[in-house]
Amino acid sequence: MVQTVLLAWSGYVHSPTHLEVFHLPAGLSHWELSRYDLFRVNPPLIRMVAALPVYLLSHESNYSSYNSNPFFRAEYGVGLDTMHANGTRFTWLVTLARWACIPFILLGSWVCFLWARRLYGDIAAIVALLLWCFCPYVLGQGSVITPDAHAAALGIAAAYLFWRWLEKPTWILALGVGIVLGIAELSKFTLLVFYPLGIILWFIYRLTSPDSKKWTLWGCESGMGVLIVAVSVLVINIGYDFEGTLKPLGKYRFQTKMMTGIGSIEDIPKSGGNHFTGTWLESCPVPFPANYVAGIDLQKKDFESGTFSYLRGTWQIGGWWYFHLYALLIKIPLGTWGIILLAAILSIISGQYRKSWQDELYLLLPVVVLIVILSTQNGIGIHSRYSMPLLPFLFIWASKVGSVFLCRQRILSIAVVLLLTWSIGSSLYCFPHSISYCNELVGGSKNAYKHFAKSDSSWGQDLLFLKKWLDSHPVVIDLRMAHCGPFDPRLVGLTFTLPPVGTNGKERAEELPPETLGPQPGWYAIDVCFLLGGDPLSASDGKGGWDEPSKTSEYDLSYFLHFEPVARAGYSIYIYHLTQKDIDWYNDRHVQRQPK
Repeated sequence: MVQTVLLAWSGYVHSPTHLEVFHLPAGLSHWELSRYDLFRVNPPLIRMVAALPVYLLSHESNYSSYNSNPFFRAEYGVGLDTMHANGTRFTWLVTLARWACIPFILLGSWVCFLWARRLYGDIAAIVALLLWCFCPYVLGQGSVITPDAHAAALGIAAAYLFWRWLEKPTWILALGVGIVLGIAELSKFTLLVFYPLGIILWFIYRLTSPDSKKWTLWGCESGMGVLIVAVSVLVINIGYDFEGTLKPLGKYRFQTKMMTGIGSIEDIPKSGGNHFTGTWLESCPVPFPANYVAGIDLQKKDFESGTFSYLRGTWQIGGWWYFHLYALLIKIPLGTWGIILLAAILSIISGQYRKSWQDELYLLLPVVVLIVILSTQNGIGIHSRYSMPLLPFLFIWASKVGSVFLCRQRILSIAVVLLLTWSIGSSLYCFPHSISYCNELVGGSKNAYKHFAKSDSSWGQDLLFLKKWLDSHPVVIDLRMAHCGPFDPRLVGLTFTLPPVGTNGKERAEELPPETLGPQPGWYAIDVCFLLGGDPLSASDGKGGWDEPSKTSEYDLSYFLHFEPVARAGYSIYIYHLTQKDIDWYNDRHVQRQPK
């Protein structure tokens, strides 16, 4: 109940984030057009659930920019057109869409509780439940309609049922596993790793069981495994209305090195390629929907070509192999890490805190495999939310610390209570700004932008907080604002102009008259992404368009780092009031004077 209230409140008070502008219209297109071209880089389930209440209510859709070309990301144009078509009502429609997705997070809560209770007891179940319910990742990403948190919940549900099937394999349970696994696969491509993981874990379970030499049992369970895979694939096809199912492999036009057989991403033709053309596989029908296959290929392309990534003051094309490890260390509360560390120590020193090694492996192997996969796919180093599917496995395993209460170990019991209190308190101290959460290792959430960008710090979520602050400070006139993201701030009542670019804007600074460069006196609201200097982001111009770096070089506002903000909206927008005295101080100390 508490988690539901927190998620609902967070979904209500935050403005639409960057990708929600595109996810919601894409979800509407699935209902209204029965097409799955838009935002094919993610499966459609979560955005379809999010769009359902909007679809059933009065709304405006605009498909004038729709294009089914697999090499064109039409969701961007359709998203912007639909946003403007709904005007100021768009924010409320996004809120309804967010609320529709809350049941996914509650499913994750329930499964964490059930699995921990079956393994480690009732108190452990409470520990697992608290870790999941108050995790900043879950509260932040679970209150928006992007699929990562919701996919993590569906993934742990599918894994739990599969584990139950391993314990007592039956045909009915196998059917249930197939259905839930298929639903999970409709939420996030990352969960495809569950197929090979399931085979490995089943093989280990059976090889180490007392009945390992009963070949009839092996054969029966192999048949159940085939049923699980077949049913899950059927569910995936149902989710796409069988759109393009059984399309021959040779008919696809791929965009990745792996699927085209071309060694460099730059050498792949604009029309794509196909490594299987002319081979015996060319005529083989693919048992998946066409846009499911194309979406996987397009997502893989992003990792192969690399995108602008940011970590600890550095922008670059492509990420870092350790990005997700670093982000997990910083964005999970230290109290939670203390519980994980205590669970590891107890597992090593005492057998009473361990279950069978197969059960422990089932929880830990997905964590290790997901981290390895994410570390090797380092073309994108800007969204640590991709690692969320491993969190429930880690929380359930760490919940074993609840056993210290049953063992009447007073000191350890006090330690667990203190660590849980620290974890929950640290998370709630930042709430509802959980997207920007960082723990005490880096000085808290106020320093999030120094380490992360976009969905880990500033994702356009705090415009409503800025509007509220401005309404309570009528002294602010002629606001200058730099907002990063596709959502139009005018739709929440904000009027503004762009701040002047700084002298570090390189080409832009050379193109503009010196008197137009910053800093200048006035009131400013600056998205923290622009404090990083020379970033590749575009800024809303206050007229419904964007000032893009591709047009006018870098949009550098790093000179604001030399001034103290007078307030902030959440942790992603800093508010400044610069006076002429401040400008003179800055010019005396930071402007290089030309020699006479």
